[in-house]
Amino acid sequence: MMGDKMITNNELEQEISNLLQQYTAAIKIVETKLELIDAELKYKYQHSPIHGIQSRIKSISSIKEKLQRKGYLYNINGIKKLNDIAGIRVICNYINDIQYIAQLLVLQDDVNLIKHNNYIQYPKTSGYRILHLIITVPIYQNDGKVLLPVEIQIRTIAMDCWASLEHELCYKNKNQASDEIKQRLRLCSDMMAETDQELQKIYLELNQSWNNYNVSRETLIK
Repeated sequence: MMGDKMITNNELEQEISNLLQQYTAAIKIVETKLELIDAELKYKYQHSPIHGIQSRIKSISSIKEKLQRKGYLYNINGIKKLNDIAGIRVICNYINDIQYIAQLLVLQDDVNLIKHNNYIQYPKTSGYRILHLIITVPIYQNDGKVLLPVEIQIRTIAMDCWASLEHELCYKNKNQASDEIKQRLRLCSDMMAETDQELQKIYLELNQSWNNYNVSRETLIK
């Protein structure tokens, strides 16, 4: 890093570009960890909890825009305050899978949990449900080790469906959603949550081996 000094726009973009390579490596590390967790559970219990994994890296323009909003635009240390440059979305089949995946990930020795928000147990007023984590993982370079944050969203297929459509209807739509529309969207979220619970029950009734799977809950994210 270039220290505390204020830097030019070209220097900022070059520094961000260099950092993005590191964040790309961080995403690959976390993706590999998740894939290995899924493979182990599939081998041991014939249950593959992860339906899909999506990842993204913020663009240079998006990073600069966020730095500007936070008042850090030309202070290189401001980048250290951003925890969402690297992001991963994990889509699970069933609601219990979310806790299993999250716990097995944060229990790993080189994973450090920085922040969690359980919007499944405590949904937002909009109906948004998700388990949101920020972790750090080590990246090894020629000049030493650096810990980089990765933002992780873990949700079920149903939660992902609702969130995607709600975003399309409320944020990408030119017409502003009324309170009545928002209330109906919240009702849809509640119904999907009930569906998630019922599908989980059905799955456990049909799959006793997974039903017997017991994870230590000492560090369970609640």
